[in-house]
Amino acid sequence: MYARILGPLTLTDGLRPLTPRAPKQRQLLSLLLLHAGQVVTVEECVDELWDDAPPHSAHSTLQTYVMQIRKTLRSAGGTAPADLRLETRDRGYLLAVHPGRLDLQQFEKLVDQASMARIAGDHARESALLHDALGLWTGKALADVTCGPLLRMRLSGLHETWLGTLEQRIDADLRIGRHHQLIGELSVLTRQYPTYENLYAQLVIALHRSGRTADALNAFARLRRTLNTELGLEPSARMRDLQTDLLNSAPLAESVYLPAPGDASPVALRSAG
Repeated sequence: MYARILGPLTLTDGLRPLTPRAPKQRQLLSLLLLHAGQVVTVEECVDELWDDAPPHSAHSTLQTYVMQIRKTLRSAGGTAPADLRLETRDRGYLLAVHPGRLDLQQFEKLVDQASMARIAGDHARESALLHDALGLWTGKALADVTCGPLLRMRLSGLHETWLGTLEQRIDADLRIGRHHQLIGELSVLTRQYPTYENLYAQLVIALHRSGRTADALNAFARLRRTLNTELGLEPSARMRDLQTDLLNSAPLAESVYLPAPGDASPVALRSAG
């Protein structure tokens, strides 16, 4: 059995789809998958499913949903399969997932391997691993699932993780000389995230290395206008240094202008959502 949450919710035994159709079951299964290997308390399940207006029968209804999800998991083979196993714990429920059976776990494993490749200075391998990791996303995570407060909060963090991974992949591509191929992608991304400085820094570097310094300066000017209009801010010192070096025709090194993976400027953090 295999589960996907990096896109529409999908549960399959390899031969047929097993994804629940009932909205509340889908919502509960999504919450458990996002916390695979961790106990989700009864109270958290109730909060997610009914927010601040749970019915009097919330606990018994939750038990019914759990029973129905277990039935779905067992339908793959007659007994509870080892791939996905829903366990009752003292305070709630834990969905045990066998390694390699959840796309989010695969994504995290590939990102970890890419980070090790980056530390080793193997940016070609880093790029390949991050391309594979991002390729697991088939759209917005759980795009077809009704989300309560816990899912919304978790998905917001997951989106930031996706964006940070994308940024790291573009950085790796820049380091191995793929600046020409990145211009179109970065032009789209800077319009989707118009105040995200790190993406603009990558676009400016890609344009400059492609012999398009005037376009690089125009991109910087667009960022400055947007920051000033939408946030009342000026570009960071790092971005202003990048502009100065552009004007002076200095070499542009990624390590000078792009933060380490996991770091972001205040502007980036405020605009990522």
